[in-house]
Amino acid sequence: MKFEQIVILDDTGLQNFALEHLQTLSNQTIRSYNNVPLNDEEIIKRIFNADCVFVSWNTPINSSVISQCTKLKYIGMCCSLIDEESANVDVRYAKEQGIIVKGVRDYGDEGVAEFIVSELIQLLKGLGKHQWKNEPIELSKRKVGIIGMGATGLMTAQRIQAFGADVFYYSRTLKAEAKANNIQYLPLDQLLENCEIISFHLPRNTKVLQHHHFELLNNDAIIINTSLGLPFDIEPFEKWLKKEGNFSIFDICGFGQYQQELMKHNKLIYTNATSGWTKEAKERLSQKVMDNVQAYFGELECMAHRNMN
Repeated sequence: MKFEQIVILDDTGLQNFALEHLQTLSNQTIRSYNNVPLNDEEIIKRIFNADCVFVSWNTPINSSVISQCTKLKYIGMCCSLIDEESANVDVRYAKEQGIIVKGVRDYGDEGVAEFIVSELIQLLKGLGKHQWKNEPIELSKRKVGIIGMGATGLMTAQRIQAFGADVFYYSRTLKAEAKANNIQYLPLDQLLENCEIISFHLPRNTKVLQHHHFELLNNDAIIINTSLGLPFDIEPFEKWLKKEGNFSIFDICGFGQYQQELMKHNKLIYTNATSGWTKEAKERLSQKVMDNVQAYFGELECMAHRNMN
C-alpha cells in the first residue's frame, strides 16, 4: 500500500531517515516546504491534490482548508496531539470527512526540562543578567509548583526534585505517576499560595489563571511558561511581573500572540529558540511519525482482510 502524493507542509523537523522511508510510501516524489504558509489559500495550494500531508504545530489546518482538499486521506501531525481542542488541525471535522489524523507525544520533553533547570539555576545564583534574591541561593528546599502533570511536567518535577526542592502539582486529574514520585497534589489556589516557583506545562489554548489568581501569588516569586501560548490572562500577569522580586522564564513558544508586548519586560527571561527542539527530539519525533504511518497501513490491511472474508 502507498499514498499517491505526500506533502510536507512546513518545517516539520522530520529527519532524513524518515523522509527517505516516507518516499517509499509515495507513488510521486514528496513535495516538501520548509517555511510556514502565510494563509489558508497558500496552505490549500501546497496541499493541492495530495492524499497525505505532514504538518508541524505552526500551521493551522482548519475545516475550510480540509473541505477544499478533497483527496486528503491522512494528516500526520508532527507535533503533540493531546486533545481536539488544543490541536492546530480541526480533528473533529477531518474525522467527519473520513480523514485519519495522527499526532505524536513525548518527544521534546527532555530538552524543555533541561532548559527550565538551567535557567532557574542561573536566576537563583545570579549567573546571568538577573539574580532572584539579594544573594545567590540553591534550589534545595525551594517550594516548586507544577501546573499540568503530563510527560513534560513530570520530567521537570523529577529533575527539580534531584536538587532537593519540594515539588507539588495541580492537574485536572490526580496522577498516579506523581504519587509514585512523591509529588504531592494541591488544589490550584493552595498551590499558588504556598509555592514560590510555578511552572506551567499545559496544552495549547489552556487558560488556568485569571485575575484573582494573581492576588494569591506571593511577591518574590518566579513563573515559568513552556506551554504553547499563555496559560493565563496577560493583564494581571504584567501587573504581577512589575512587582518587586518577581521574575518569569519563558520558552519562545510560550508567548503566543503577545510576543512583542511581553519581550519588553526586563524581568522576563526568554530564549530565542524552542528549548525542546533538539537533535534528539527531532529523531524521536521522526520515528513516532513513521510508526503512526505504519500503524495506519496496518489498519487498512486488516480492514481489507476482513472484507475479503
